[in-house]
Amino acid sequence: MSEKQFQAEKLYYISVSIAKSMLEKNIIDKELFTIIDTKLLEKYRPISAVLLSGKPLT
Repeated sequence: MSEKQFQAEKLYYISVSIAKSMLEKNIIDKELFTIIDTKLLEKYRPISAVLLSGKPLT
């Protein structure tokens, strides 16, 4: 894994953690969380998250 890939992984997981916290506090709903997660996957393209989610890389 390159440094760039590592940074993308880190930023994705930090961002998802914030969104999950917002979901748990009922600031956002599950539908919005799913949209946020999809956008973050598109932006950061983290290898581990994409593999675990079952979503294609392209």
